[in-house]
This record gives sequence, C-alpha cells and structure tokens, in this order.
Amino acid sequence: MSNAADARRRNRRPAGPKAVTPPSVELPFGRKNYLLFGIGALVIVAGYVALAGGSITLAPILLLLGYLVVIPWAILAK
Repeated sequence: MSNAADARRRNRRPAGPKAVTPPSVELPFGRKNYLLFGIGALVIVAGYVALAGGSITLAPILLLLGYLVVIPWAILAK
C-alpha cells in the first residue's frame, strides 16, 4: 500500500500557479507615431520659449499648431 501512495506522491504536480505563456502584445503606436509626437513636443516647447521671449504672434501659432495639428496627427497616423 505504501508503494502506491509513494507513486501518487511522486506523480503529483507541484503546488503554485500554472505556467502560462503571455499573449502576444502589439504596441498601439509605431515609429512614425513616436516621431510625430516628438516633433509635436518640440513645436510646443518652441511655442512656450517664444511666449517667454515676448512674442505675441509666433507663440500662439506654434502652440496651436502643436496642440491642434501635430499631436492629433501623431495619434491618428497609421
């Protein structure tokens, strides 16, 4: 009887979580998107620098261009 019990004990699976293969993950944005995000960030920073320098014409144009054109374009680009 002890031989059967020993065999069952040896064949038991170890306790703990099962090893699961992670699902394949696809990144939502590609290289083009991140490049456009970077360009948008640079345009926005340039707008704030121009604003700090006292420009009342160039700064709003750059800020609107960055926030309303380049960043949405970066999000929507495929």
